[in-house]
Amino acid sequence: MTLDLKVGQTASRTMTVSAGHVRAYADMTGDYNPLHFDEEFAAKTRFGRLVAQGGLTTGLLHALVAMDMPGPGTVFLSQDWKFSAPTYIGDTITGSAEVLSVHESKPVCHLRMKVVREADGEILLEGETWCYRFVVTGGAAP
Repeated sequence: MTLDLKVGQTASRTMTVSAGHVRAYADMTGDYNPLHFDEEFAAKTRFGRLVAQGGLTTGLLHALVAMDMPGPGTVFLSQDWKFSAPTYIGDTITGSAEVLSVHESKPVCHLRMKVVREADGEILLEGETWCYRFVVTGGAAP
């Protein structure tokens, strides 16, 4: 079984990162780093203000892969991402994926990934990933 994807095909997903997202992520993961919650602390760093957890930025890419392209049933096999700038609370960010290759006989693909801040076009994260898409046969997925 192969994927119905073509080299060069793209998809994207956009979200606005809120303080509520940052709080929910911290509540789920335990990441209460003062960079995310203490304005005085954050102001004294090179970021200059509160930033969102990196997991929120990468989470946009997880949703893109799982819901848009390749789509439901997809998991990551590997990720090679570089964070180049912070995501600030209030930023609207867009994650994008481009198909670099598709395996000839397996539901596996290689994607180029990127997240940009919409306000100024700055790249926040970029890299590549390999994905596998499970295909459910004989009934509905759980």
